[in-house]
Amino acid sequence: MNMQKELISVIIPVYKHEKELGLALESIKKQTYTNVEVIIEKDELREGAPVMRNRGLEKAKGDYVIFWDADVVAEPEMLEKLKNILDNNSEVSFVYCNYYFGKKKMSARKFDAQELKKNNYIHSTSLIRKKDAVKWDESLKRFQDWDLWLVMFEQGKSGVLVNEYLFKIIAKGTISSWLPKCAYKKPWKYLPGIKSRVEKYYKAREGIVKKHHLI
Repeated sequence: MNMQKELISVIIPVYKHEKELGLALESIKKQTYTNVEVIIEKDELREGAPVMRNRGLEKAKGDYVIFWDADVVAEPEMLEKLKNILDNNSEVSFVYCNYYFGKKKMSARKFDAQELKKNNYIHSTSLIRKKDAVKWDESLKRFQDWDLWLVMFEQGKSGVLVNEYLFKIIAKGTISSWLPKCAYKKPWKYLPGIKSRVEKYYKAREGIVKKHHLI
């Protein structure tokens, strides 16, 4: 069945990534699934990505939405592959995939609610049925995507993994701010320049744990 007639709304929040945005848009233009609308929300007042994503969601006219970060460059078949999964799995609300974080492979895992309660393994750039989409928590500074998937799970919605690397995050600023796993362990987490970042990480994580009663 040809499902190209169904519209996909691509929502792009933009802050400081104008240079990368051009590459992101070019990769959208090259998608084999062509019935898309692109909604760009520029964060001129530093309101945060969740605010921009919610604004885009309100404007979206598609049957599906995908929150496509401005520094994401996708493989040409990504939208088509993700949508095909939803077409063949009517019981699921969203579909996600593996990706590259610079040169590092970021592997997701098969949807497992218990594992999701422990840690997030689903990137925000995932295809969601518009009727099942929920608003982002605009009060959160970190873990917004983890919160989103937990909210959807709590509403009885689930996802499915496409076990392929279908996009890459290219922004150097984002990559340089990432800390390796060892940074959260002794003695590294006590080092100057790392300690404060680790403390902020755990404080933000604790907020998610309390909100969703994960203890």
